[in-house]
Amino acid sequence: MLEQSPQFVPAPAAKDSPALDRNNDVYSSIQRINEAVKESSRWIAPLKYELSKVIIGQDHLMERLLIGLLTGGHLLLEGLPGLAKTLAVKTLAKAIQTDFQRIQFTPDMLPADIIGTQIYNPQQTTFEVKQGPIFSSLILADEINRAPAKVQSALLEAMQEKQVTIGEQSFQLPELFLVLATQNPIEQEGTYPLPEAQIDRFMLKVVVGYPSRAEERTILDRFDHTDSALAVTPVTDPADILAARKIINTIYMDDKIKDYIVSLVYATREPQSFQLELKEYIETGASPRATINLKAVSRCLAYLAGRGYVTPDDVKASVMDVMRHRLRISYEAEAEGITSEDIIRKILDTVPVP
Repeated sequence: MLEQSPQFVPAPAAKDSPALDRNNDVYSSIQRINEAVKESSRWIAPLKYELSKVIIGQDHLMERLLIGLLTGGHLLLEGLPGLAKTLAVKTLAKAIQTDFQRIQFTPDMLPADIIGTQIYNPQQTTFEVKQGPIFSSLILADEINRAPAKVQSALLEAMQEKQVTIGEQSFQLPELFLVLATQNPIEQEGTYPLPEAQIDRFMLKVVVGYPSRAEERTILDRFDHTDSALAVTPVTDPADILAARKIINTIYMDDKIKDYIVSLVYATREPQSFQLELKEYIETGASPRATINLKAVSRCLAYLAGRGYVTPDDVKASVMDVMRHRLRISYEAEAEGITSEDIIRKILDTVPVP
């Protein structure tokens, strides 16, 4: 049963007062949400099990993939090749019974290679639309920063509008639509950095690292088996995921938690307001999208934990991946070896927790 703590809900008021009635309504509402969360998330544990049969040592990545599915937000991954990014998305697509496309970005790519184009039919003397690979539910955009800006923009516009225009026709993308874009470290040869306005459209930026020694040993043993031993059993479908999104939007978030989210984002723009000597290290702070995404991701983490209410820990666990790509550091920070992650950690340590 939910503990009635004044940390998340209003403190008890005098008997027969309007405030007490409001408290009782809040508690009752949270209990109803708790029950709805438990009922609608029965497929989460089986899904995690199916994914763990194939993916070893990428728990953070898999959790962030689930968050993307449950919130409709897109992910940007940064990491070296061979870390199971493609395998993770392909396995997820099988487990939720939906389609998957992998798009390899290259310097000579054109926007039509992603969204499709019009092809002339000489028999009918008309142009016919040939849809591109973007018309899938799960998209792995591999090495997105190896393609020129026009191609990046074509993908990111589709992500934002959930539709594409080919010729004079507009086409809706699937309702369950998730882009997982990978990028190489910027210092690698042949890369085009994503503009800030475009990178801001990604809900999360996840840094993917190597598995541990023990996990890598497990990988070695696991892939002694045949492919049939690693077969994934479908455990849910897009309808369940879309239904879960509606439940997540109802998860209770106290006003103190909302104020905490706003304070964390505001601290990236006006750090002096929190006695933080960081102004010279920050070129631009996080955008309002960071505020919106923090709320959505925090609610989703509560859902994955089986709760109908958000705690400060949910917010803290969301901050790094939501804001690391939205915080633009100055030349002074780069010269001193200070990263956006260092600044975010300092903000988390300083901003008062409700």
